[in-house]
Amino acid sequence: MINSRFLTLCGIVLIAALSRLIPHPPNATPLAAIALFGGAYFSKKYLAFLVPFLSLFLSDLVIGIDPEMGAVYLSFAMIVGIGLLLQKRKSFLSLFSASLTSSVLFFLVTNFSVWLGGRLYPKTLSGLETCFIAAIPFFRNTLLGDLFYVTILFGAFALAEKKFPTLKASTWASEEAK
Repeated sequence: MINSRFLTLCGIVLIAALSRLIPHPPNATPLAAIALFGGAYFSKKYLAFLVPFLSLFLSDLVIGIDPEMGAVYLSFAMIVGIGLLLQKRKSFLSLFSASLTSSVLFFLVTNFSVWLGGRLYPKTLSGLETCFIAAIPFFRNTLLGDLFYVTILFGAFALAEKKFPTLKASTWASEEAK
C-alpha cells in the first residue's frame, strides 16, 4: 500500500538527490544524508536501501559514472546501515554522531579505493598515506555537506510530521495492524 508517509519520504529523497545537479563545492553533497535518512525512516529494510540507491543511481545517470563509483555505493550501503540504527532514536546527538561517522566512513572507503585503483598513488603504505593526506581538504566539504543535508532532510521531515500528524510512523503502524 502506498501512503502519504511513503510518498513524502520518497519525495524528500528525490529532491535531495536532484540537489546533486546544482553547482556545489567538491564533496558537499547529500549522499550520506540520503543514506542515513532512508535507513532511519523507511520501515521496511528493502525500501531503506532501494529508494536511496535508486535516487543515487538516477542522479548518477545524469552526472556520470566514474571508475570509483563502486566504493561510493559500498560506503552508501554502509551508511544506510547506520541509518537503520537510528530508527528507534533520532536525537540531535545520535544524528550528529551518525553524520560524523558517515563522513569518516565515506572518506576512508572512497580514498582507500582511489589508492587501491593505483592510477594516482603507488600501491605502498607511503602511497596510501599520501592519498589520505591529499584528500583531507575534500573531507572538510564532505563533513560540512553531510551535517548540512542531515539537518535539512531530518529537520524537514520532523517539521512535516508536526504539521501533518498523519505522517507519523505510529499512525501508519496502527493502520497496518487493522
